[in-house]
Amino acid sequence: MDDSTSAARPGGIVSVLAVAGIVASLMQTLVVPLVGELPRLLDTTASNASWVVTATLLAGAVTTPVIGRLGDMYGKRRMMLACSVPLIVGCVLCALAGSVTEMIVGRGLQGMGMGMIPLGISALRDLLPPERLGPSIALMSSSMGIGGALGLPLSAAVAEYSSWRVLFWGAGALSVLVAALIWLLVPATPARSAGRLDVVGALGLGTGLVCLLLGVSKGADWGWASGVTLGLLGTALVVLALWGWWELRTGDPLVDLRVTARPQVLLTNVASIVVGFAMYAQALIVMQILQLPKATGYGLGQSMLAAGLWMAPSGLMMMAVSSLGARLSAARGPKVTLAVGSLVMALGYGSSMALLGAAWGLLIVTCVCNVGVGLAYGAMPALIMGAVPRSETAAANSFNTLMRSIGTSASAAVVGVVLSQMTVRLGGHVLPSEAGFRTGMLVGCGAALLAAAVTMAIPTRPVSPAPGRDVPAEPSAASLP
Repeated sequence: MDDSTSAARPGGIVSVLAVAGIVASLMQTLVVPLVGELPRLLDTTASNASWVVTATLLAGAVTTPVIGRLGDMYGKRRMMLACSVPLIVGCVLCALAGSVTEMIVGRGLQGMGMGMIPLGISALRDLLPPERLGPSIALMSSSMGIGGALGLPLSAAVAEYSSWRVLFWGAGALSVLVAALIWLLVPATPARSAGRLDVVGALGLGTGLVCLLLGVSKGADWGWASGVTLGLLGTALVVLALWGWWELRTGDPLVDLRVTARPQVLLTNVASIVVGFAMYAQALIVMQILQLPKATGYGLGQSMLAAGLWMAPSGLMMMAVSSLGARLSAARGPKVTLAVGSLVMALGYGSSMALLGAAWGLLIVTCVCNVGVGLAYGAMPALIMGAVPRSETAAANSFNTLMRSIGTSASAAVVGVVLSQMTVRLGGHVLPSEAGFRTGMLVGCGAALLAAAVTMAIPTRPVSPAPGRDVPAEPSAASLP
């Protein structure tokens, strides 16, 4: 930590960055209550309206690794302020949108603002004393769950009792507030990495990710065996293979694959994909069970607002356990915290087999699952930053965030296939069956157990740094509080 940041107040820095994480993650669930109404509101088809959600996912996945690399090159604070610009513009554009095209463009700009989260986590390493780092990483990581959980009831309430445009004006005002707080209270962070931006690598990774995520997220709509889906997935494999070849040969790679291939980083990223998968499965399933009509025999007949309120406490649980996760990492290391978090998620999924029949039972399931998510999300950045040079923390954290996004996209696809194949008919409508929901929860349980198994394979001994690298020893009880 340099002299320019030593006088900063750690509590204020962490608070501002946590608020930034909450606001950025809020954008993911902001439009969920509107998806069913968007065809009518914007005079479009349901298929076109679904791009309002997909655009945010794609824009965030494509731009986050690039923003992370730029954060290492030009400073994390500077790039967090840069991320706030498309976030604000996107909110304004959505608030004024008169067509689905304008809404999709606005949502894409909001997705670009998601890079603020891994940048904030990485900035903590530059701005905080070592004794504050572990708890602060855990708190910042948990803020992502709080934004997502609070977004549902908040946006549902606004959409039900006010104009839907108020949602985006409010989100824009929050984004302006976050930018102002970062400008005023977060010190400048040093540029840790020299060199230039790998434009070819950025274009290659972006093209590969767009093809991959489009194929995965739209495969159910287009048909998994359709030419479009198979073409996209095949193109993704080819482009990402060529991208990897390029990254290993260029002097200033967008993502240093040699660092990424270190066992601690590689296995943490693999675990992150599986944790992201497990985290999203229960959210998809529980929300549907809460809102399906009681006539099905297993649906609970809740409104969107009521369903969101039932799920809101689970997001707060992530913040409640952040300090516990930091203490566990201090005592046993972040690897143990990640493994425990994965096992707690598996316990939550397992408990669903007895608790699916009541709203209070689903509340318990989501709270237990999100306790596990909170522990896991707080441990992953600590594992990553303990194994990469300071000059690559933002890029490495952004890549880890991308891995989680791939996991959530895969979860949506797999759970969607399960629920579409296991159905019942009610009043002329085809609905997911109770057996389908139970199968989906068991899939999530299996994913959580797999994440725990992968985590246990992460090496605990320090990795010898490559020549000229400032790679720290892996975090231990002494180094991460």
